[in-house]
Amino acid sequence: MAKKVGVSEATVSRVLNGKPGVSEATRQAVLSALDVLGYERPTQLRGERARLVGLVLPELQNPIFPAFGEVIGGALAQLGLTPVLCTQTKGGVSEADYVDLLLQQQVSGVVFAGGLYAQADAPHGHYERLADRKIPVVLVNAAIEHLGFPGVSCDDAVALEQAWRHLASLGHERIGLVLGPADHVPSERKLAAARAVGEVPDAFVARAMFSIEGGHAAASRLIDRGVTGFICASDPLALGAVRAARRKGLDVPSRISVVGYDDSALMNCTEPPLTTVRQPIEAMGRAVVELLNAQINGQAVAAEELLFEPELVVRGSTAQAPRA
Repeated sequence: MAKKVGVSEATVSRVLNGKPGVSEATRQAVLSALDVLGYERPTQLRGERARLVGLVLPELQNPIFPAFGEVIGGALAQLGLTPVLCTQTKGGVSEADYVDLLLQQQVSGVVFAGGLYAQADAPHGHYERLADRKIPVVLVNAAIEHLGFPGVSCDDAVALEQAWRHLASLGHERIGLVLGPADHVPSERKLAAARAVGEVPDAFVARAMFSIEGGHAAASRLIDRGVTGFICASDPLALGAVRAARRKGLDVPSRISVVGYDDSALMNCTEPPLTTVRQPIEAMGRAVVELLNAQINGQAVAAEELLFEPELVVRGSTAQAPRA
């Protein structure tokens, strides 16, 4: 442990035994190393919060989540907080299990991105445990109501309106939506916004798991129903829609136009480059850390949602609607 922190063994001993003569910065560094290395704190130190922050992500395959992790992790490090990445895998450690592990480590706070808080039918007991323990928490993007945590979100309604008006301006009249599950709050916000700006029959709405394969299956159904313009709830879903069109022998964008959501890494390098709605990741990530740090420092933070404006990025996957 002394080697990891860059101090003497005697200094580590003084910290662990609660002895004077150690600066606060060094003391916190030793305690953080203790937590990172997986050792239990001495009994007299367990009442103190570790300078650790859990960063709970649903996956790393969708590039938007590593992007959020990089921004949030960097901002936490600048404040002397150590991010602990908790990534869920199918059949692996669950979100609730990660919460239990983080509570055992006496973390200073937790940031969730793309978690079960966005699904109305999912279990939410682990969020209640965090609230009961008064652990600072911030949620990234839309959540169900009444959890009582502050959140930072990209405005789903504005994102949908931007995508819809873009496709409509190109002459598309049969616009379909590829969304997440019916209990997924951001997807429901997008659907409500679509129905506020245009006609969206149920037959033009397809649900999918958030993956290229899910997008492929959902878009394939909508193509068979005559949809020519797609608005997708994520970039991987949009790439799946492009693949579905090609498998049916339809060119993108001359026959089928596709709009994604996120503007995650490499979307300008796909073929064709993907038109998508960009989330302001940098601004959102900084806001997340500011809200979390305020709570850690004992400031009152309202359980409100901060909405950030998205930006439509037009590339090569959209074009004029095909003539009948």
